[in-house]
Amino acid sequence: MKKIDGKEKSLSDLLSFKKYTIHYYQREYRWGKKQIEELIEDLTGEFLDYYEPGHTRDMVSSYGHYFLGSIVVSSNDSENAIIDGQQRLTSLTLLLIYLNNLQVSRSDMISINHLIFSEKHGEKSFNIHVREEKDRESCLNALYTNKEFNTNGARESVKNIYGRYQDIVDLFPESLKENALPFFIDWLIYNVDLVEILAYTEQDAHKIFVSMNDRGLSLTPTEMLKGFLLSEIKSDAIRNNANEIWKKEILELNKIDKDEDANFLKNWLRAQYAETIRETKKKAEKEDWDNIGTQFHKWVRDKAKVIGLEKSPDYTKFVTEYFPKFADIYKQLKKYSVQFDPDYECVFYNANNNFTLQYQVILSAISPEDNNATIKQKIQIVSRYLDQYIARRAFNFKTLDYSSMKNPMFKLSKKIRQKSVPELLTILQNELKMMEFALDGIDCFFLNLYTVRYMRHILARITHYVEKGSGLTTKFEDYVNRQIRNPYDIEHIWADHYERFKNEFATEDEFKAVRNKFGDLLLLPQDKNRSFNDKEYIEKLSMYFGENLLAKSLHENCYKNNPQFLKFKQEEMLDFRPFPNFTKDSIEERQQLYKEICKKIWNVSIG
Repeated sequence: MKKIDGKEKSLSDLLSFKKYTIHYYQREYRWGKKQIEELIEDLTGEFLDYYEPGHTRDMVSSYGHYFLGSIVVSSNDSENAIIDGQQRLTSLTLLLIYLNNLQVSRSDMISINHLIFSEKHGEKSFNIHVREEKDRESCLNALYTNKEFNTNGARESVKNIYGRYQDIVDLFPESLKENALPFFIDWLIYNVDLVEILAYTEQDAHKIFVSMNDRGLSLTPTEMLKGFLLSEIKSDAIRNNANEIWKKEILELNKIDKDEDANFLKNWLRAQYAETIRETKKKAEKEDWDNIGTQFHKWVRDKAKVIGLEKSPDYTKFVTEYFPKFADIYKQLKKYSVQFDPDYECVFYNANNNFTLQYQVILSAISPEDNNATIKQKIQIVSRYLDQYIARRAFNFKTLDYSSMKNPMFKLSKKIRQKSVPELLTILQNELKMMEFALDGIDCFFLNLYTVRYMRHILARITHYVEKGSGLTTKFEDYVNRQIRNPYDIEHIWADHYERFKNEFATEDEFKAVRNKFGDLLLLPQDKNRSFNDKEYIEKLSMYFGENLLAKSLHENCYKNNPQFLKFKQEEMLDFRPFPNFTKDSIEERQQLYKEICKKIWNVSIG
């Protein structure tokens, strides 16, 4: 082996005007939401330990550094190839792209383009690229320009890249999007460090990679937890039975997804046993909720007596009764989150809104003694409450990101922990009454970078509600499924042509603000959305008549020979009417119609 170099480098040093290749034989980009969530939490948590409002930008240089591990690179005259580290560097590139999009139109914008791509002879290429994957470049370019990208037929890496970018959008804290944003970007690119291990032949680089990783497999936290729990069971026969139960449940959990066993254990332990959570202030100590998230095996060992584990029978009951019961409930919740079931529809809705905290909250309400009927009732009650909670916050432009929601959802979990059905109903109904946000926020609701993640869901719910009420065959899940061949997109009724509306608006910005209002939006299949894009309203109108009922309702023929729709309209007292022309006033009228429909969907009993 020739000489190797190892040097600590900031993210700026690693990526600034640099080009890295990933060879075709390397494994795909496979990070999941869990890894992105941990990355975002680690980076933002570390940054917030130093940042305070009132700091000046030059003070960032005195903030602490954060070490993100090592990467192995093979370097020769023609290229630098990543042998180990593509998962982290690709994920960091996605984060940089997102931060760059957040900065659009800001006066304090920091130039970070050179960390994302470089140009040569007029051609742009991303700093981390795979020559054989053109769709990867296309996907990254769509993300960089803040556009939709259809992943149908794409490689696994490309689907994961697109999915993890959406996770970053969902998970990045709202608190860092305003004044703190330039501080965070400065800290990220100059104070986050990796060790670059540089070899000068690819063979040597692979030898380094093998020697760093081929030192035996470490036990996972799940395996360590199992070892501790089983070691406290005295009887060999009972211990062997408990071991079989544990293995069976873990195997079934991991059929859902890799590492789903750990996800379940965190949700279950937090829901049923955690009493404290880290305070939202600088340098605050980690508490139950946080420690379960990082070392749940150690937390159970340290808190054994607190959670009722004192004697051998306690451990037996924990492993052979409580663990499989809650694991089975969790598996059902995960199933309902991806397969629409009318009995558990709100679990699907909440999952579609990427509200992963619902699993913890639902599990907290369930008692180990509950029968199946009670469990079903509790799942329905809590998921309906969360559906209304999410809608109210979304309509009022209030954040629903994970870092902001974990504290209030933990407090809610403690309030409803193992409550009876009557107690649960009383608590959650009071929570809705006390909530500061109402559906009146719909009056000002419009499409922007924040609401886009909820707008498709909301429009799908409205469309589904109207069609179902009118006796039509309809599937909400089809309207929100981005994996089908021709997925639905958000359609603006008004085309993006300010010159057509100059008589109604003093400025183009005013026109765009009205055009993005809730009442100007529909859902259409992607191909129709793109083909209708620039057409005048009068041309679109005849085409809308061939689409879903919400779009069709703009056309006068929708009100002829359509008795079920007319009956629905009358019984629900909804002011549907055709629009031969679509003006500024029409948008406001349509906005009020959508508001009334939303009230019927979300302003309902949770019992």
